[in-house]
Amino acid sequence: MIIRRFCLVILTVLSALNLPAADPTETSYSWTECQGSAMPYPAPEHIAAWPDSLTPVMINHVGRHGARFPASPRHCNILTGALRKAESEGSITPAGRSLLKLVQRVTAEVDGNWGALDPLGMAEQRGIAARMITTYPELFKNSTVNAISSYSPRCIMSMDEFTHQLARMDNSVELNMASGRRFSPLVRFFDGNAEYTEFRTSEALKTTLHDFRAQHCPLTQLKRVLGDKFNLDDYSVPATDIAMAEYSVLAGLSAMGIDDVDVKAYLTPSEQNALWSIANLQHYLQHSASTLSSVPAAIAAPLLDDIIAKTDGFIAGDPSVARVNLRFGHAETLMPLLSLMHVPGCYYLTNYFDTVGLHWRDFDIVPMAANLQIILFQGPSNRYYVRVELNEKPVSLIPGSDALYVDWSVARNYLQRCMPLY
Repeated sequence: MIIRRFCLVILTVLSALNLPAADPTETSYSWTECQGSAMPYPAPEHIAAWPDSLTPVMINHVGRHGARFPASPRHCNILTGALRKAESEGSITPAGRSLLKLVQRVTAEVDGNWGALDPLGMAEQRGIAARMITTYPELFKNSTVNAISSYSPRCIMSMDEFTHQLARMDNSVELNMASGRRFSPLVRFFDGNAEYTEFRTSEALKTTLHDFRAQHCPLTQLKRVLGDKFNLDDYSVPATDIAMAEYSVLAGLSAMGIDDVDVKAYLTPSEQNALWSIANLQHYLQHSASTLSSVPAAIAAPLLDDIIAKTDGFIAGDPSVARVNLRFGHAETLMPLLSLMHVPGCYYLTNYFDTVGLHWRDFDIVPMAANLQIILFQGPSNRYYVRVELNEKPVSLIPGSDALYVDWSVARNYLQRCMPLY
């Protein structure tokens, strides 16, 4: 009651001053963060230590491919088309001409390698591998590493860069690597799942995303480059599509190594956050559990089941289970898995989608080269414990508990309860 009265007083004061009330769902993230899932990997400054009483004995790693060139020319083409139209009509602004040159630069630097792992992405994977083998050298010396990848070339190359770094740092390691469609149930479960396909094409999802975009997508930045005379209503491409294309092109610059562009010349901080919120909500609804559907998380069950089975097999002494198990997939691999596991910051249910950007942030969850590591430790009396890391930073596993080290029997029971019931 007191809080409510306080809020009413504040609103009354703002009304008296003729000032608008602040939107409590508005965000003010940096441009680096607003790059969202295209943000380059934020390598940790420090590697977490563990108690002397514990000995690391196994790692389950699920990683996204590293930084890549833009997935396709689609957004560049949309943006180029609008800018060329404005140019032909004499409406284009100096900022628009600058943006057109930037899009041409992007296309030239991609040089047909759309979606391919780029040099930054290769370095990201080598860095993660180097930190892993430096932190847990005993798991690699004269040991076997099993690695699988989706059939996507950028995932295969990520696996190659990662394992190549391991071999460079310890050539006693035995590497077993494989890729292909046979691993799709584990790392590309979002392909070919009928229930998930039905949800992705549902009217509920389409309407929610459409309405959110219509409400939150700014268009002021388009006038800044296309000019006041450009008629957005009569153009063949919807204005919101052009706006999101501009955002996507700009957001992908750092991932492909272009860091000399002042994005504020095209987007204000407010516009950056608004456009990011649209992309973020799309990731959230399509790839994690939400009040619309639990299916986007449930489809990760085969991968979670494999992680549990591999850990059980290792503890039981199964010689076919390696000490280090690497899996390379996509952002669409990690988001469902992390949501299914209820990893902090990766699981959020609400009917108020304006609040998603405050609690579920793709740049925290799936930057380029994002990864989940589950490290198994052996403790006194041969008891086993696990520590979960998201992007090489320890996170709690059990909701309501801050414990970073969880008895495997407790963790196993929890993870099995996360599995969907069929």
